[in-house]
Amino acid sequence: MKSFIVLLIILFCWNLTAFQNGETLTYDIKYGMITAGESTLSIEESSYKDSIETYRILSVAKTNSFFDNVFKVRDEIESIWRKDDMQPLRFTKKLKEGKYRQHRIHFYYPEQGFTIYTKFGRKTKKAKEKRMEIQPFTQDILSAFYYFRHQEFAVGDTITVNVTADGRSYRAKIIGRKLATIETIFGEKECIVAEPIIDGEAIFKQTGKILIWITNDEYKIPVKLSSKIIFGSFKAILKNAKNVPYRIVKN
Repeated sequence: MKSFIVLLIILFCWNLTAFQNGETLTYDIKYGMITAGESTLSIEESSYKDSIETYRILSVAKTNSFFDNVFKVRDEIESIWRKDDMQPLRFTKKLKEGKYRQHRIHFYYPEQGFTIYTKFGRKTKKAKEKRMEIQPFTQDILSAFYYFRHQEFAVGDTITVNVTADGRSYRAKIIGRKLATIETIFGEKECIVAEPIIDGEAIFKQTGKILIWITNDEYKIPVKLSSKIIFGSFKAILKNAKNVPYRIVKN
């Protein structure tokens, strides 16, 4: 489920008009015809260290009660994103997937061109830190999603961004493949079918084609995702949305 978020990686923009404060997008995660859980992505205004105006971007993913008995997932990923220049200041991951646990934090210092990456041991809980150099306007995997939604993007376009997360830096791009009209909770919508491609190993191993259906307008709301990854294939379908410019007609 965390891969849903990773798949939406893209580039920088200064003018914020594509989303409203408090926007919340909720997705059903499906394996075949079975609903395995849900993922929620939200953004709201906040402050960092009491004085810096930021956005808090939050992704929460969890399996439902049935799949909890098979492989319980409780994931939370957070980005603190500075409002005045749209750069991340902190990125935090807390994953609980079956017996696996992960806790990692990046603190970004964009003016100085580096990040401090902290990884907590699963058993010892001891922290290991390392300093990494970063490129100008480097994003984390959540802030990159909102950058993309403000870009001029059409079929045939390719957008690229530098991403640093999980102690790695890599290039990510998204390609506009074709137009398709599909049924959504907002009714019938024309969408750009986009394919994200990640250079190197990111949060997950990309083993098959990833496709995202994004509304073909200035809002670029992702309404559907289809992917194959190392443990199978899944779909993410938008089932609810708050503080968006569309009226929900199907829920």
